[in-house]
Amino acid sequence: MAQKRDYYEVLGVEKGASEDEIKKAYRKIAIKYHPDRNPGDKQAEEKFKEAAEAYNVLHDPKSRQQYDQFGFNNPFGGAGGFGDAGFSSMNMDDIFSMFGDIFGGHGFGGFGGGTRRPQQHRGSDLRLKVRLTLQEINQGVTKKFKVRKDIPCQHCNGSGAEVGSGTEQCPTCHGSGVISHTTQSIFGMMQTQGICPTCGGEGSVIKNKCHECRGSGVIKGEEVVEIKIPAGVAEGMVVNVPGKGNAGIRNGVNGDIQVFIEEEPNDTFIRDGNDLIYNLLLDFPTATLGGEVEIPTIEGSKVRVKIDNGTQPGKTLRLRGKGLPAVQGYGNGKGDLVVNISVYVPKTLSREEKDIIQKLGDSDNFKGDKQTKDTIFQRFKNYFN
Repeated sequence: MAQKRDYYEVLGVEKGASEDEIKKAYRKIAIKYHPDRNPGDKQAEEKFKEAAEAYNVLHDPKSRQQYDQFGFNNPFGGAGGFGDAGFSSMNMDDIFSMFGDIFGGHGFGGFGGGTRRPQQHRGSDLRLKVRLTLQEINQGVTKKFKVRKDIPCQHCNGSGAEVGSGTEQCPTCHGSGVISHTTQSIFGMMQTQGICPTCGGEGSVIKNKCHECRGSGVIKGEEVVEIKIPAGVAEGMVVNVPGKGNAGIRNGVNGDIQVFIEEEPNDTFIRDGNDLIYNLLLDFPTATLGGEVEIPTIEGSKVRVKIDNGTQPGKTLRLRGKGLPAVQGYGNGKGDLVVNISVYVPKTLSREEKDIIQKLGDSDNFKGDKQTKDTIFQRFKNYFN
């Protein structure tokens, strides 16, 4: 367990600080480390609780006097003394309810003088998979889906109440959406708040439930949803579509749709990030004498590329900007089209062709030297590294 810090040190005040100075110091720290300002930050949450614990002791003259005299080993506070009040296990709503009035009835989230806004329910998210071609990924595409999901009840317009009926104030929480619990602590009676179990935090209950949705305000239905997939997405990415998921009960907030991207294999290109790889198979005369060839692009057009004479297998050409775009503009523009060159060697030859090849094989130009062989081997290694 981490060693506890002195409460005056936690609040950043002197030991002789006035009650007003202590209150101002705590307010400043609480605003800085409030969970609404630091969502998901566990360290900020611990600092927030540490400050609340220090203020809880120092703002009360009696507990402050005992702390000044005995420190954490307060003989009047049970075996654990100060710091054993359970702040580490308390939730934020409990702490808010204890110190809500310190912010004058306004501020962040739970700081509101002990009252809360009625609970608004959020619908659950939906998950879809979509398979895209490289051409669709290159251009971006809008897909339509018929989605079965929770939709607002037409009969009650999502309210959950029968036509002509309505809601009334919750008899348990009297419209606040919360109920208070009083418990005994080492500092005396402590009041905490929790969501009302009768109304689920809404502050109201339905007088006569809708016979179609049975009071939920939602029914099962279908909706055609248009989802825009941006250009440049890749396998495994998730596109979030806000507000198109399941409807929240009783006119709550809609959930989202999460679209998982899958790629269809392509017969022409291999994807490597934003680059596209095209394997070009040259005939022997073009590789030897040079010439021009046509290379397909992802847009469907073709570009003419010059082949130098004596082009060796394993050589690569790079066509700048002919690859895929970066998703939503992130990255350095479009990728490249990388052309890997190999040379076609026929498996069957006529007698005349064999005679020609045998004659060419006697020429030193067709035997190659060690430097040429080493260069080809190195290119082959680089391709796989």
